[in-house]
Amino acid sequence: MLEPDHLAEFDRRPELDRRPQLDRMPGVDRMPETDRMTDIAPPRPAATVLLLRDGPDGIEVFMQVRHHDMKFASGALVFPGGRVDPEDHALAADATLSPATAGLDPLAGALRVAAIRETFEESGVLLACPRGGTRLVPAERLRGLSDKGQGFARMVADAGLVLAADLLVHFAHWITPVYNPRRFDTHFFALAAPEDQLAAHDGTESVESMWIAPRAVVAGSEAGRFKLVFATLMNLQRLDRYATVAQALQAAARTKVVTVTPELVARGEGNIRQMRIPAEAGYGGEVFTVDLPPA
Repeated sequence: MLEPDHLAEFDRRPELDRRPQLDRMPGVDRMPETDRMTDIAPPRPAATVLLLRDGPDGIEVFMQVRHHDMKFASGALVFPGGRVDPEDHALAADATLSPATAGLDPLAGALRVAAIRETFEESGVLLACPRGGTRLVPAERLRGLSDKGQGFARMVADAGLVLAADLLVHFAHWITPVYNPRRFDTHFFALAAPEDQLAAHDGTESVESMWIAPRAVVAGSEAGRFKLVFATLMNLQRLDRYATVAQALQAAARTKVVTVTPELVARGEGNIRQMRIPAEAGYGGEVFTVDLPPA
C-alpha cells in the first residue's frame, strides 16, 4: 500500500519512458488524499547557478559534491547555490554596487545577488566588473579576495567592483514538495562561466568539484557513481538538449519560466515513486516514474 513520502527534496531519478506507470503495476495503489501532510512548512527563498562552458563534446556544467555532514542533499552532486540572506536585499537595492538589480522587485533582485554571492563563496567565481568597466574582473584581482569577516557587500565595495547581475539568465524555478519539512523556493540561473576565472570547491560545504557534460552526470547517476536530487537531474536533462552554451542561454532567455512543485501521486516498492510536474514547464512530460536512494 502507499504511504506518505517524507524523504529529501527532489530526491529521485526519473526514468523517462523506461518504467511502467505505477498505477499499472500490481500491488500498487494511488496515494490517498488523507495521507497527505496538513502542516506545510513555508519554503525559504534560494538561488542556484548553472555555470556553463563549451567543451570538446558539447556543453559542460560546473558541479560540486556536497559534504556528507550537510543537512540537505549530503553527498549529492549539485550546482553552486544557497538560500537568500537578509544582506542580499540591501545589496540588491544599492544602485552603486548592483545597478542591474536596483530597479527590480526586491525579491527578484535579492535572488540574483544571492546567486552571485553563493557562487563566489562556493566556487570562487565572481560575476562582477571593476567599477567603470564592462569586462568581468580578471582572475588576478580575485587572489586573496574573501568576504569572510566583513560580508559580501563590503568586500565588493572595498574592491571597487560592481555586480554583473545582468549576465544571469533565469533558467528554472523549483519549490520543494509540500510533504518535506525542509523546503526551498529555488530559482535557477544560467550563465557562461568567465573564461579566465578558476572554479573550484570550497572544501567546506563541498568536497569535490568537476566540469562535466550533463549526459555524463546522468549516466553516472544510473551507474551509481553520482547521487542526484530530482530537480538537479531534470535540469541536466534539459541542458543536454543544446549543443552550445549560446544555444542554451538563448533558449532560456526566450522561454517562460514555469514554477515546478513536484507532487507525489503514487508510491511503489522500495524507492519507486511517481511524481507529477507541470507539463508546460518544458521538461518533456508531466508524470515521471523515479527511483533513487534518498538524498
